[in-house]
Amino acid sequence: MKITLVTVGKIKERWWNDAIAEYGRRLGRYCTLQILEAPDEATPDSASRAEEAQILRREGERVLKLIERCSAAGSTRIIALAIEGKMYDSVSFADHLDSLQVSGSSHLVFVIGGSLGLSEQVLRSAHEKISFSKMTFPHQMMRVIALEQIYRAFRITRNEPYHK
Repeated sequence: MKITLVTVGKIKERWWNDAIAEYGRRLGRYCTLQILEAPDEATPDSASRAEEAQILRREGERVLKLIERCSAAGSTRIIALAIEGKMYDSVSFADHLDSLQVSGSSHLVFVIGGSLGLSEQVLRSAHEKISFSKMTFPHQMMRVIALEQIYRAFRITRNEPYHK
């Protein structure tokens, strides 16, 4: 199985990169992991709704190009991480990922937005939307949370021990 994170923005802080690298290493036993980054737009603190919409549109266009590149291979499932998405507990998330794999999705693409989230175009292009919480998290943290939950899902479906 191949897992791709399509994300907005680069991670500059070493501690986030260290955590991402650690989960990438752990996931190497179960899947091929790829992280694709779309450049983010600078968002002024006093941005108007119109300015925010333009930023989302531009970031969304970049994300869609990355998604298109992922989808060229065939059996790809696009999963947008969005607050309004379906929520799972860890076991049902593991079951869901396992059922996707069994049904022929050999490439799962998780899409993580930037500070303003994901554009409507990106959300519409996704096969499904998943939420890890009703809370908002920094996009850097969301990468780590997503990778940890994907790793946990592989451990659960294989009945391997993992801390609770």
